[in-house]
Amino acid sequence: MKIYHELARENDRPLSLAIGFFDGMHRGHREIARAALRMRKPGWRSGVLTFANHPASFLRPGSEPPRLSTNEERIDLLAAAGFEECFFVPFGDAIAQLAPEAFLARLVDGLQARAVAVGATFRFGHKRAGDASVMARFFAERGVDLTAVENVEEAGARISSTRIRTLVAEGDCELADRLLGHGYELRGIVELGFGRGHDLGFPTANLRPPEKLLPKDGVYAAIARYDGRDYAALVSIGTNPQFAGERRTIEVWMRDFHATIYGRELAVRELRYVRAQQVFGSVDELMAQMRNDLAAVAYPTYG
Repeated sequence: MKIYHELARENDRPLSLAIGFFDGMHRGHREIARAALRMRKPGWRSGVLTFANHPASFLRPGSEPPRLSTNEERIDLLAAAGFEECFFVPFGDAIAQLAPEAFLARLVDGLQARAVAVGATFRFGHKRAGDASVMARFFAERGVDLTAVENVEEAGARISSTRIRTLVAEGDCELADRLLGHGYELRGIVELGFGRGHDLGFPTANLRPPEKLLPKDGVYAAIARYDGRDYAALVSIGTNPQFAGERRTIEVWMRDFHATIYGRELAVRELRYVRAQQVFGSVDELMAQMRNDLAAVAYPTYG
């Protein structure tokens, strides 16, 4: 996927374009992507316009929501959706001050957009004055196709990044995964920790927390992926209250894994809540609980 960091491109082939922030690239976002790909005609290119920073971080600094995906993850998800070109543009004055019609003209004249897909509630332009109806009128005069994709629902409620953030924050990653259509993943570099897990007989990989929303503190069963292979894992997220920790950490114990991987990338997904973090009366009690936790990733039995 070719990536641009401005509203300009290197060729003038007609473009079928999806627009949105696409945080998490959930099932609703995927419908917008599919709509853009369906409108593409022979000889056209498929593209996506999104922003490197959340618009709220510029318009109302400090009010932006926690992210469901890092920029790197979002680009990976957009590429996997089938887009050939990505306009990964910083959101600042150059975008925020554009009148709705000026923004749309940039798409048609600058990007050669000939078909556009957005969510039905999409707003754009200075003071969010533009909506799908403004788009429809502007594009109709220029022969540009528009698809405004209606909300996708699950269990009678709209699938949205906001809803998924609430689920992740509550530790309900199973339902979050269902709404996303893929596993909520924590990916980062393994750092040197305090070595307590090794001393207790449960050596862990200390994952550098990614710049995205972490599930609530607790112990989770999960799948860890390292060097192209999956491992059953237990993941502890929190401040390690047994040892009076202050900084939130992610500690990953992997079954059948004994290598030292400092400085290497590790990812965990399919997080399933097991229990809360707690302070035990002794280290022996903590170790007993950790042995009980192993039941969450025990080998399957076949009768």
